[in-house]
Amino acid sequence: MKKLNCLLAIIALMAIGNLSFAQEKSVTVGGAPMYPSKNIIENAVNSKDHTTLVAAVKAAGLVETLSGAGPFTVFAPTNSAFDKLPKGTVETLVKPENKATLTGILTYHVVAGNMSAQDLMKAIKDGGGKAKLTTVAGGTLTAMQKGKKIMLTDAKGGMATVTIPDVFQSNGVIHVIDTVLLPE
Repeated sequence: MKKLNCLLAIIALMAIGNLSFAQEKSVTVGGAPMYPSKNIIENAVNSKDHTTLVAAVKAAGLVETLSGAGPFTVFAPTNSAFDKLPKGTVETLVKPENKATLTGILTYHVVAGNMSAQDLMKAIKDGGGKAKLTTVAGGTLTAMQKGKKIMLTDAKGGMATVTIPDVFQSNGVIHVIDTVLLPE
């Protein structure tokens, strides 16, 4: 009888664990649910819209970093954002000899801390219409509001729109963007 009760208890705990995972509020990105209990890398590898970004993160050796405790705010360009770059750019950047340049570009998309869209909007309002964000790479992004959207301007004057905000992760938040941001 003790074995049966123990077995029933284990089954009940497993069911509760699966139920809580199923009830976890997720956002769908690239056809895959992004679970707040998973880290940035664990979620990003499932997005069909971020295969180029994931390949670049792997080539730059940033998987361990972005799997770490953080928190990080990541502005994640989609595959179509990378497709806007001149032909051959991505293929050149992922070569081992260009790892430092690739790392600089990728870390330019990361801000230390956990900044939700609401936090970004407040910083924009507090900044009189613009918020300066210091990236992990040491550069600056300028955030602005256009209608209900958040826009980012990079060091070269390029602009990206946040298309999916607030994809919460266990180690930060992802905001999907439509253009690759470039440092100086």
